[in-house]
Amino acid sequence: MRFKRSYGWVLIVVLAIVLIIRLLQGNKAGNATLEDRNPAHLSFTRHARCRMECREISEADVRYILQHGTINNRKSDPDDRPCPSVAVEGYSPEDKHHLRIVVGTCDKETRVITCIDLDQDFTCNCP
Repeated sequence: MRFKRSYGWVLIVVLAIVLIIRLLQGNKAGNATLEDRNPAHLSFTRHARCRMECREISEADVRYILQHGTINNRKSDPDDRPCPSVAVEGYSPEDKHHLRIVVGTCDKETRVITCIDLDQDFTCNCP
């Protein structure tokens, strides 16, 4: 009888630990959103422009990924400062490059922070 009771407590403790871990992970995962997937004005950081030029990514590619891509919650940070950052991934329409576009959203402004080609490594000399 004693053995069964201790098993019950071990099970409760293990379940509590699993629940706590899930709650802690859940604070970041699944919270990233991009409210306007087709912003009228899209600004680009100097770093993003440099990466786009080096990796041959056009503004049209960026807009396409923002509109049709999938948010990668693991690479997004809704608590990022000064603005939450959202990573959107997808394939460019013409050359089918697998891209990740990271944008920051502050005060209704969407700013492209960086652009990454997930299939090919490039050596870029960007600030």
